[in-house]
Amino acid sequence: MRLDKFFSSQSLASRKEVKTLVRQGRITVNGEPAKISDIQIDPECDIILLDGKNVSYKKHIYIMLNKPQGVVSATEDRQHTTVLDLVPPPLYRSGLFPAGRLDKDTEGFVLLTDDGDFAHRILSPKKHVPKTYQAVIDQPVNQTDIALFQEGITLADGTVCMSAQLNVLDPGPQPLVEIVLQEGKYHQIKRMFESRGKKVLSLKRTKIGGLDLDPNLAPGECREILHKERFKILESPK
Repeated sequence: MRLDKFFSSQSLASRKEVKTLVRQGRITVNGEPAKISDIQIDPECDIILLDGKNVSYKKHIYIMLNKPQGVVSATEDRQHTTVLDLVPPPLYRSGLFPAGRLDKDTEGFVLLTDDGDFAHRILSPKKHVPKTYQAVIDQPVNQTDIALFQEGITLADGTVCMSAQLNVLDPGPQPLVEIVLQEGKYHQIKRMFESRGKKVLSLKRTKIGGLDLDPNLAPGECREILHKERFKILESPK
């Protein structure tokens, strides 16, 4: 990989800026000052320093975003704010995309990455990586609702959903419930409750696989997912 491409791929400096840094003698490769910005390097083996500090290489990035309502799960949109618009410059890099989508009026955990293979593992119907949501419903949930969700709800158009787990977290006239899905059909949770004569008032994704949304992330905030956390995404929720 070229030195300037290495820096730009890590969102550290543009190729033009790397030329300036090289000219100023601020970049070294294996202890020697870089003489040209397009020198070939091995980012996984060579030691790259900027102003004497090691520059580590990350082939891919994984970001946890707490998506607010009103933001669309897309890479670009001329009318609405997208999930990528919320990524701060230090975390942003070319090729980022949302691995899965949330409706515009749904909030919560969205995974952003530039790793297509990892995203495919999460989204593949064969993998059935579970997604956990919390919803406020307009009327009480009964044992029949819970049993039918477990059995597999049939939607109005005849679509049969896979078995889903429905738990009541806070009973009442407008209960707070938790839903664990093994799939992600269009407006699935809303349509499942509609089939039972109920309406979803608010919806939030709280977990992907075994990884919880960080409670310290306010709506619109994001952070990088740690290496050990990434494997939790492929686990079942506990």
